[in-house]
This record gives sequence, C-alpha cells and structure tokens, in this order.
Amino acid sequence: MTKTFETLASAASTSASQSLEQPYTYASRPLVEPDWRRFPGWSHLTDAEWRSAQWQRSHCLKSTAQLRAILGDLVDDHFFHDLEADITATATMSMLLPPQMLNTIAATTPVGGTGSLTEAFYQDPVRRYMLPVFSDRRTDLTSHPHATRDSLHEHEMWAVEGLTHRYPTKVLAELLTTCPQYCGHCTRMDLVGNSTASVEKLKFIAKPETRLSDMLDYLRRSPGVRDVVVSGGDVANMPWPRLESFVASLLEIENIRDIRLASKALMGLPQHWLQDDVRSGMERLARIARARGVGLAIHTHVNAAQSVTPLVAEATKAMFECGVRDVRNQGVLMRGVNDSAGALLDLCFALLDGAGIMPYYFYMCDMIPNAEHWRLGLWEAQALQHSIMGYLPGFATPRIVCDVPYVGKRWVHQVHDYDRERGISYWTKNYRTGIEMSDVDALLRPHEYYDPIHTLPEAGKAWWALHGNDSLSQPVAGREVHD
Repeated sequence: MTKTFETLASAASTSASQSLEQPYTYASRPLVEPDWRRFPGWSHLTDAEWRSAQWQRSHCLKSTAQLRAILGDLVDDHFFHDLEADITATATMSMLLPPQMLNTIAATTPVGGTGSLTEAFYQDPVRRYMLPVFSDRRTDLTSHPHATRDSLHEHEMWAVEGLTHRYPTKVLAELLTTCPQYCGHCTRMDLVGNSTASVEKLKFIAKPETRLSDMLDYLRRSPGVRDVVVSGGDVANMPWPRLESFVASLLEIENIRDIRLASKALMGLPQHWLQDDVRSGMERLARIARARGVGLAIHTHVNAAQSVTPLVAEATKAMFECGVRDVRNQGVLMRGVNDSAGALLDLCFALLDGAGIMPYYFYMCDMIPNAEHWRLGLWEAQALQHSIMGYLPGFATPRIVCDVPYVGKRWVHQVHDYDRERGISYWTKNYRTGIEMSDVDALLRPHEYYDPIHTLPEAGKAWWALHGNDSLSQPVAGREVHD
C-alpha cells in the first residue's frame, strides 16, 4: 500500500525529533573586543590610546614585572614565579606581548571584578602559547631527540642571505629578525628575536640594504620564480618606506606574479595596519599590483577564535579597501590551544564570518627545541583534518600540513609510510630544493618527521628510551634512509 504524503511527513517529523546532535553545531557569534579596563593597570586607559599603534608598541609587555603591574592582584604570585622560571630556564623566545594580545586572555572577566584569575590564565589558549610557563613544559622530554634550531633547514637553502629558495617557483624573503610579538613555537626561533637564557640567537651578517639588494638581484636573474613570501620576523616591524620600496621593486620584476606579506600583527597589533601612512602605502602598492596583474595578499597567523576581535576585522577590511586581493590565515596546531575539531572550527568561522579572513593552512608544530608540550602526533593531525571536513565551504576548509624537513609542506594524509608505534613518518617529494640540483636520488629518498614520544604506545616509548640517541646517526627501523 502506498504511503500518503501525510504519513511520510509524520514519519520524518518523528525521526527528526529523535535525531542525534551533530558533532559540531554552527552558531554565528559576534566578535567581541574585551574591555581592557578590567585589568588594574589599564583601568583609566582611553579608547584613543588603545587604538594608537604607537601606544601599543611602547607598552608591549617584556617582563614579569610589567605584566604584574597590569594584572595587579588578579593573578597570584605562583603564576609569576612559574613564568619567570620558564624565562630563565627553557624559553626559546623572549617575552614580547602587545596589549592587544594580552587583552584577549581571560577575556570574559568583568570590569571591576574581584577574585583570582589565576586558573583562567593557566587554562587560556592564547596564554598557553604567548606566555608559556615552566609547568607547561614536559618534564620527561622537553625536546625531541631530533629537534633542531633551524628545523626546516632554511639557512642551508639561502640563495643569498635571508632568501630561502626551497620550492621551484617560490621563495621566502626574511627581511628582518624582529616582530611586534614573539611566539614560543616560532619556527625561526634560532634567528628571530632576542637571545634568551637557553638560545643564543644568530644574526644576519650583511647590512639590511645589501641583503635586500642581493635578494632583488637574485630574483631578477631567476625567471623560474613567480611567488615571493615577504616575511621575517614580521613585516609590520619594518619601517614602512623601506617595506614599500622593496615590494615596489618586486612588482617591477616581470616573472613575479604573487606577493604575500606575512604579518601576525594583523591580529596581534591591528592598530599598525590602520595607520594612515600604512593604508595609503598599501593603496599605492595594490594599484600597481592590479595594473600589472600581480596578486598582492596578506598572510596572518591566528591560533584561537578569541583573538579575532572587531579591531582585527576593521584592519582586515581596511586592507581590502586598499585593494589587497586576499587575507589568509596560517595557524599552527598546538596542544591546549586548538587541538580539537570544535576549537578549529570556531576559529575558522570567526575568521571567515567575522573578519573575512580565509582559513588557509594549519601547520603541525615544527620540531624545534622545548616544544614537545605543544606538538601533536601525525595521527592526531589526520584525525583533526577528518573531523573538520564538511562544515566549512570547500574553498575555506583549511589544509592541515606537515612541514617536513628538506621536503616542505605536505598534507597530513600524503605521508608515504608511517610507523605509528615509533611515531616515525616517511615523506617523499616531487621537486629538488636549491641544494639538491645535482642529486640524482633526491626525489626517491624518504625524509622523516617524528611524533612526540609521549604520544606513542608503550612499545614505542620503550624503543626510543633504548635507541633514541642511536637514531640520530643511524638508519631508522632498518630502512635505508639518507640524510
């Protein structure tokens, strides 16, 4: 007997009422600029002061004493002692935190509130990676045995000082070694920022003018390069006339078709990108780029949804109004920061809906020293990629990638082979870097990436306990592996 429309509708209604919830539920959430006046040290600060890039820069937090002066009694002494212990023992980056970023930590605290914010500070995702404390670090193994200062071997691939030519058609131009903010997980921690108690930083040898001139000369005689990432450091720390001059020179090179300006400051210090001189300069560059058919984009670095505030959206809108083609986000996966599908999706929707920023990449945290408490295993990254699929528009679904030493970016499911027990993944590539042009076997040789040892099964942990030091100089697991 044929079921009537009413019967089918009734059955559908009953089924819907009994359906399970989706693993993630989308909700449009308005962006919020937390009230900085909730912190005692900023209780009388005006809106005009807060919007001033000069004020933000001159009041960046560089020490526990300065942080204590802002927070007052809202955070107890234990946290400050914990923070100071990290600074004096394990931090690879010195403290440098703009007020804009500090203001997004424990953001729900009411103005004039009393009581302790200590627990909220400890648990906050932005605090976890911008103000790491000693108790965050792992005590069993702070660094992986294969961790290195320049984990991606970028210095080996410098065509000229500061210009990394790793991919056939793309280069990375490191113009400077400073940022408006320093992130503990920084992949260039060997070069960027001030020296710390645990890391003596490297320095560029050539003068800035010489380095930039050498970069441009190399690009003029390298017609196979079409894409330049202008980075550092952070381009927001470069005096605008010098940055504009360099980008304008790039625009004069016929083979350059894409230019990407890398700036976490679009989130960490959006006030910089709202300055009149910066906006007028970006308009000039964008006008030239459009006339010459060159894509001019900004890449920023946001790791938590709470960092996307109305000021970030305003700065992004200003860049679009200047004529910038795209603003994209390249985040980093970190434990305790964004290591769940919900946290990643909340961030992606905040970026896309709230600020018009395109979710682009999430990198696995690189194998730098003192980063094991942040790093995830490949299997965890693969699970996260699976979990976020289908919620975002396809064009805005970020790719989770592993930046493999001597290889480059690879989607986490592109792994060639994976020893899950020992946490060793093997990757191949389809191009030669600048240091392999005469290497016949470069495209056949597997390269390794290593999961954090604490994420391995017991058998894997036991293997590393016995063979960890040996693995630094010998083939792994009986495979023929060449360095």
